[in-house]
Amino acid sequence: MKREKLGQSDVEVSAFSLGTMTFGNQTDQADAHAQIDRALDAGITFLDCAEMYPVNPVRAETAGRSEEIIGNWIARSGRRQDIEIATKVAGNGSVIRDGAGYDSAIIRRAIDASLTRLQTDVIDLYQLHWPLRGSYCFRQNWDYDPSGQDRAATIAHMEDVLGALSDAVAAGKIRAFGLSNESAWGTLRWIDTAARLGAPRVASVQNEYSLLARLYDTDMAELAVNEGVTLLAYSPLAAGLLTGKYQDGAVPAGSRAAVDLAAGGKGKLGGRKTARAIGAVAAYHALAREAGLDPIHMALAWLRTRPFPVVPILGATRLAQLDRQLAGLDTPIPEALKTAINDLHREWPLPY
Repeated sequence: MKREKLGQSDVEVSAFSLGTMTFGNQTDQADAHAQIDRALDAGITFLDCAEMYPVNPVRAETAGRSEEIIGNWIARSGRRQDIEIATKVAGNGSVIRDGAGYDSAIIRRAIDASLTRLQTDVIDLYQLHWPLRGSYCFRQNWDYDPSGQDRAATIAHMEDVLGALSDAVAAGKIRAFGLSNESAWGTLRWIDTAARLGAPRVASVQNEYSLLARLYDTDMAELAVNEGVTLLAYSPLAAGLLTGKYQDGAVPAGSRAAVDLAAGGKGKLGGRKTARAIGAVAAYHALAREAGLDPIHMALAWLRTRPFPVVPILGATRLAQLDRQLAGLDTPIPEALKTAINDLHREWPLPY
């Protein structure tokens, strides 16, 4: 498998990443370890995690369990040198720290706690899970209102956080720094503030990106190319929608929607499961059939054709799901098919 540098850092990772957000909840440790082994066999060495995981649902009592499962795999296998690990500090409003966000002091403690759970001495990529000032990600773009933001306070916060990250790099605890659920303005301010302070530069931004979620295509894409920032694309199958398993009202047992419903939720995949999204999925599946492709393979392979640096994050609750994804990562996407995909995007823009 191809290797990619994360931004302008010296961290090199596999062209696809294995997401671990269900490890310890929907995915038990045995299956999680089997997924890591299978991913390594396929050339995927990059694991993405967060202190808040597992999710669906997010619970204070399970937070950190995904990191622990990775740590147990490292201890069992002795293969820490064969993988790159990314993790994240949770933002405000989460189940972590009674909803407190992050500042320099919290980040120092959070890094040490993640290192302990991961049973390692260094985190290859340390990310901020979402910005404290607010974000249009998580389907919040429909009524996003930045008018209450305080620019001076935001820059002061960035300076404070970058001080802690600088210390962590100097101590050998982290190798690179990344963002998540960020905007173009926020990413540029992190970049120029770091340059002014001589602090770690943004290497990556982990935002949602898929055939159904293409907010990244404009300002963020331009920033990525010109500033040397790598997209880590989460939910590349739109939380399972692009597999087709939710078509015609289906809610498969054990699926993310089913687990959410069982926990008292709405089963709407965090706002993704809409009538227009179901229609868009049907259109993309029809196109895949016409091209003679598995729609999952088309959706994943298409990501690697984008005109900006991108590492898609695969996610699977069961090993069999991962196997299906791995089987099609090298699927060719001809120019005619790319054009047809863009045509469908115009017909079904922003379906959630």
